[in-house]
Amino acid sequence: MKTKNLLSARKWVWVIIPFCLFTFLPLSAQTVTRTQHREAVTQDAVTTGTMTVRKPDYICISTDGGREQLIMEGTKFTMTMGGKKHVTDSRKNAQFATFHTVMKAVINNQPIPTGEDLTVSTKNGQMTITITPQKKKRQMFTSFVLVIDAKTSAIRQLRMNGRKGDYTDYKIQ
Repeated sequence: MKTKNLLSARKWVWVIIPFCLFTFLPLSAQTVTRTQHREAVTQDAVTTGTMTVRKPDYICISTDGGREQLIMEGTKFTMTMGGKKHVTDSRKNAQFATFHTVMKAVINNQPIPTGEDLTVSTKNGQMTITITPQKKKRQMFTSFVLVIDAKTSAIRQLRMNGRKGDYTDYKIQ
């Protein structure tokens, strides 16, 4: 009786392990080039890294050996830049609420939602989505620009525009 249960348990292990691997681990990571532009500095900082996407709403862009990260995990956004960690939640931050809604739609290959702070244009097989928050006070970014492949919904570029001409641009290959 114990041998039969042990064999049955072993069969389940061979089913569960691959399921967990394909569900929780990324199948592949895309290469990312990050350009950080600061008006006060003459030369842009350029680093490379990876972007990992998992449905329904997880994205991790990691550059500079993991020292610089941008993570969207559900409604929680974590950004590590220059050794400083910034955390916000899209349920409390209107700027990131629209960004989360758009990113989730892109990841899940769904139609892009409409909104007052959102413009969408299509040109040369690419869709450009610009999110410009109405409320400008104390915002970390003045706008987000997301470029995706119109056919595959693959993310090609994410640009986060800061105040005074600063920006961080992620180009995904």
